[in-house]
Amino acid sequence: MTDPYTWLEDVEGERALEWARARNAEAAESLAAAPEFAETRERILEVLDSSDRIPAVSKVGRHYYNFWRDDRHERGLWRRTTPESYASDRPDWETVLDLDALGEQEGVNWVWHGASILRGDDEFRLALVDLSRGGSDADVTREFDLERKAFVEGGFTRPEAKGSVSWIDEDTVFVATDTGEGSMTASGYPRLARRWTRGAPLAEAPIVYEGEEADMSIHAVHDSTPGFERDLVIRMRAFYDAEFFLLGDGDEQVRIDVPRSAEPDLHREWLTVRLRDAWSVGGRDYAGGSLLAIRLEEFLAGDRRFRVLFEPDPRVSLVDAVWTREHLVLTTLEDVKSRVRALRAGDFEEVALPGLPEVGTIDVRPVDAKTSEAVWITTTDFLSPTALSIAEIGTGEAPRALKSQPELFDASGLVATQRFATSEDGTRVPYFLVHRGDLPPDGGTPTLQYAYGGFEISLTPEYNAALGRAWLERGGAYALANIRGGGEYGPAWHQAALKRHRHRAYEDMAAVSRDLIDRGLTSPERLGIRGGSNGGLLTGNMLVREPGLYGAVVVEVPLLDMKRYSHLLAGASWMAEYGDPDTADWEFIRTFSPYHLFDPEADYPPVLFTTSTRDDRVHPAHARKMVAAMLAAGKDVTYYENIEGGHGGAATNEQSAHVRALVYRFLAERLGLG
Repeated sequence: MTDPYTWLEDVEGERALEWARARNAEAAESLAAAPEFAETRERILEVLDSSDRIPAVSKVGRHYYNFWRDDRHERGLWRRTTPESYASDRPDWETVLDLDALGEQEGVNWVWHGASILRGDDEFRLALVDLSRGGSDADVTREFDLERKAFVEGGFTRPEAKGSVSWIDEDTVFVATDTGEGSMTASGYPRLARRWTRGAPLAEAPIVYEGEEADMSIHAVHDSTPGFERDLVIRMRAFYDAEFFLLGDGDEQVRIDVPRSAEPDLHREWLTVRLRDAWSVGGRDYAGGSLLAIRLEEFLAGDRRFRVLFEPDPRVSLVDAVWTREHLVLTTLEDVKSRVRALRAGDFEEVALPGLPEVGTIDVRPVDAKTSEAVWITTTDFLSPTALSIAEIGTGEAPRALKSQPELFDASGLVATQRFATSEDGTRVPYFLVHRGDLPPDGGTPTLQYAYGGFEISLTPEYNAALGRAWLERGGAYALANIRGGGEYGPAWHQAALKRHRHRAYEDMAAVSRDLIDRGLTSPERLGIRGGSNGGLLTGNMLVREPGLYGAVVVEVPLLDMKRYSHLLAGASWMAEYGDPDTADWEFIRTFSPYHLFDPEADYPPVLFTTSTRDDRVHPAHARKMVAAMLAAGKDVTYYENIEGGHGGAATNEQSAHVRALVYRFLAERLGLG
């Protein structure tokens, strides 16, 4: 079709920005002007700024490092404390870098993207700090001195681009970034990996690996584990398609010969391989979703006698596998409920890990996988505040409680249950439901349904105080749908909704919606849906496919124009998920392209679109063009475009509270909550 709105693809063009500002003014007049909006925004901001949040920390040397934002530090502080102080009720934090002060000094709205600290024998003095202008994926890297707490003059500096820098030693790094024509892939990520020596020009740094323009990205890393130092290159051809190389003498490349869809991981002498697809090797068949282990030296010598550490079944999938120094900790989902097992490296026999909850979501992270057996254990569910514990794997002792978030919303009278809906092809689709226990089954409860359904990402219960304050406390119900396309039942659950099978994710979403209605909890007039990014593509499709099923739809940072998506920003990197619209794939892609399925003559429920000007991952034109088309047809559509925020949609807690308040106010008004 002829697209009359291509001018909205000019991200920062004055005409496009003027259009976006006009829509923002309309949203401010229709939603943000209400007293209820201000109250909701302030209550959400109070949660985001709360000093009672659990500071997430990373152990480096003798310190715990944390990045923190609150009402006094809008852009945030990078800070550190000692393990002993962290365990106290009031840790003594030392500021390492103040982003508010830095932004004011340099006149740049810096957003924190993380830091990598060089591991030394006894000292940890140098860091590589990543900073984004306004929250975009493109960022800069600057070397930082942790003793002087200042940037290193003349140190390693990577100009603004999508890319990475990682330490090899004090005077050498791997870098993958934009170094001029031909250095980036069609997806907008680095095509070259270089070894960069201190003081040398970046563009002259020797290339250690060169990918193809059609690849997704290339990057190189150094494993600094004492006694097991090595260099690796990762060539991402596409999502779910990668090659891993060990770099030998003279940068000789030795490929880790596993399926390109698999995820290999190296830890000390061990190679583990996480399979997405079935693999026949060494006279054995291994199921997709399995986790295998072998000694790396034996594997490189040609041995293929793997040890099976995990094998899926229809109800159980592997979520994560993390190493301590001498143990491997597996987190699985059993019908979307977390289970944790610890295995001793070598014989891989299970060791006791008592004291973990039987319900909710459990996340395990190593404190220091190179030197320690300790792990952080975070537990959460819909109605219980998040808690943090620490455990020593192999001791048989229960985790020791460290921090617990206070109750940040009134959960009294609320219940959380798991239910199953039946999709169009007979598949059982799980979903969680949170609501007041005394609700009558009269179809009158305003209900918000959320899902994602892509990229093998699993959705599990979590304590969401903003949702609690803005929605649950006021009598609304909440449904979290585990539709196909996600990873809740392993790779097969994801692959069931890839490309030409995308419709299954949307059929699953509709099945959960109808189950909520059929059980008498809600009705189409009282049911709303919300999703972002791929979830925005989901809710955009539900809008045009099932308009009579919903009373309100929220579409955040979405993909919508699936004919153009692969030509907009990072879109080319997602063709493994959706297909290539410039080929015969368009015949099935067009069936889930909301921009092309929109019918000006059809009746649609009220819809809110949100995006960000600084989103350099999913182009803001997806939302802009859909809104323009709907407005021209006289539909009930509201639009808000945050100038900052990148793909996350907000760069500060205040911005995040504003966007969330818009969403909840829109849903409350349209669904009759209140």
